[in-house]
Amino acid sequence: QVQLVESGGGLVQAGGSLTLSCAASGNIDSIPAMGWYRQAPGKQRELVAAINGVSNTDQVTTYAPSAKGRFTVSRDYAQNTVYLQMNSLKPEDTAVYYCGAGADVGLRGMDYWGKGILVTVSS
Repeated sequence: QVQLVESGGGLVQAGGSLTLSCAASGNIDSIPAMGWYRQAPGKQRELVAAINGVSNTDQVTTYAPSAKGRFTVSRDYAQNTVYLQMNSLKPEDTAVYYCGAGADVGLRGMDYWGKGILVTVSS
């Protein structure tokens, strides 16, 4: 079993930055994919950014088009933590952000989810 706990959300003005953290516990070492997903009101959950790989030498990152160039996902394998550095935030980035872990970065590949954390970007 794997537990995921998100932190770092909150309210920020447009153009600002936030860093989200997701601490994983349990049997996480063999789970290749970890990442960030978000769900805005009235919309479906979507991939933001994720990493697939069990070590620093074989990881592959995936970004949603809306996140490319503004967000950076990283994974600390020693600390079992995945981060999302978000820069140049826009009001449309407002959503509940979820940490996920599983066999593949796609939504259907996620086996475990955190409870989610709210990010609000004001205009």
